[in-house]
Amino acid sequence: MSEKILWIDDEIDLLKPHIVFLEKKGYHVTPVNNVNEALELIDSEKFALTLIDENMPGISGLEAIPMIKERDSSLKIVMVTKSEEEHIMEEAIGSQIADYILKPVNPNQILLSLKKNLQEDNLVEQKTILQYQQEFRNLSMELSYLRTYQDWAEYYKKIVNWELKFDKVADNEFADLLQSQKEEANIQFAKFIENNYEDWLNGSDKPMMSHTLFKDKVKTEVEKDKVLLLMVDNLRYDQWKVIEPLFTKYYNKVSEDYYYSILPTATQYARNSFFAGLLPSEIEKRFPDKWFNDNEDGNKNEFERDFLEDQMKRVGLSSKSMKYLKVLNADFERKIYDDFNQHKNNDLLVIVYNFIDILSHAKTDNHIVDQLIRDDKTFRSLTSNWFENSSLIKIIKLAAESGFKLVITTDHGTVYVKKPSRVVGDRETSTNIRYKTGKSLTYDDKDVWAVSNPEKLFLPKGNLSSKYIFAKNNTFLAYPKNYNHFVNYYKETYQHGGISLEECIIPISVLEPK
Repeated sequence: MSEKILWIDDEIDLLKPHIVFLEKKGYHVTPVNNVNEALELIDSEKFALTLIDENMPGISGLEAIPMIKERDSSLKIVMVTKSEEEHIMEEAIGSQIADYILKPVNPNQILLSLKKNLQEDNLVEQKTILQYQQEFRNLSMELSYLRTYQDWAEYYKKIVNWELKFDKVADNEFADLLQSQKEEANIQFAKFIENNYEDWLNGSDKPMMSHTLFKDKVKTEVEKDKVLLLMVDNLRYDQWKVIEPLFTKYYNKVSEDYYYSILPTATQYARNSFFAGLLPSEIEKRFPDKWFNDNEDGNKNEFERDFLEDQMKRVGLSSKSMKYLKVLNADFERKIYDDFNQHKNNDLLVIVYNFIDILSHAKTDNHIVDQLIRDDKTFRSLTSNWFENSSLIKIIKLAAESGFKLVITTDHGTVYVKKPSRVVGDRETSTNIRYKTGKSLTYDDKDVWAVSNPEKLFLPKGNLSSKYIFAKNNTFLAYPKNYNHFVNYYKETYQHGGISLEECIIPISVLEPK
């Protein structure tokens, strides 16, 4: 079926050659020479797009735009004008036109605008699928040659790039194929972590990690400028890419990098490690009254400010002009915005933002959120929508106006779990879904990485015989008791603590005010 186009121009008879050209290209064009007649047609027929001359006697093109929108808000409008005056362009764009064309027009100009506004989605989809078909084999072959942490980070970025492209494609067949490739990559990535993780903690050839990130990356920025350090709990690389444009309205990106979360990829371990600049067993040793193991009562992230102050002192930074704020709800988020003038003179302003972690857990516990977040695509979309309408973005705008450099990062990512794996433990075993620690654990070797000597990974031991197990790929750990109920409850939810590209390879970006 051809697209129906309404063309409004007081000299429409002179445009017959253009109309014939468009009809040969498959468009059905209805020509009219005044706005009143056009409005009557819009009331009785459905058009995909209208071309309208800006300068007409009687009702002008600019005056007609709100009249047209009132009758059909979905109708796309392309304004044709001979004027390049800035105020006319601004007024037209402010009236939500889809495009404008400068006179004298030629048929190909009009055709290009029609394709852009009416066929862009189909063209993008066709091109994306064609490109992925060409790239599929390369991605599969490349997986066999990944040797270093740099290789894995670059490969993961490629996967995410394709995921973001497929967000705009209706054909799920190829998106599903990409997910299969990512699952295969995660299987190989877990082997890579098993073979290299201990060496990273004890050697020099290692990526930036949770316990080295502040010293390696953030310290340099704090020494040069006043910094807003935004720690968004549970922010994956793909989520960062979809919210990045919200931040770059007010900031220019200086650098974008990645780092590897320590294990377990859980807030208690990874975020404490970031703020302390130490690995978990080192934190336990240095702060015996401020570290709580999994099976101990106490707030596991209550002392982040103390850990950060201690690290700043160790790396030669003063903490006198450091302010630490943790956002756990929208009311406190708005309070920070309202009180921002009280914080703008700090050399280091730290904001821990817990929204994404809350959202991922809400998918498990809340039926409505579970229906909203059906997969990674909808998780990205909801994340973007929240940030766009949050007070945090208003805070970021104020920070830019106050001259803060922005460092945005996270503590770990999260993975969409699908496959249960049985685990048996005693009553002292931790309750986490993607990792467990305890002294009596029975498990399936193929689904987990088991660590019998936690001290080699700088992990605290609840008792002398404690071990850790980390779930791999999209596995989650389930007890045999009430097994079916447990599996149904946690299957297809977001969890963290284990080993996957999504949990381990996470973003850090530095931005400066525009």
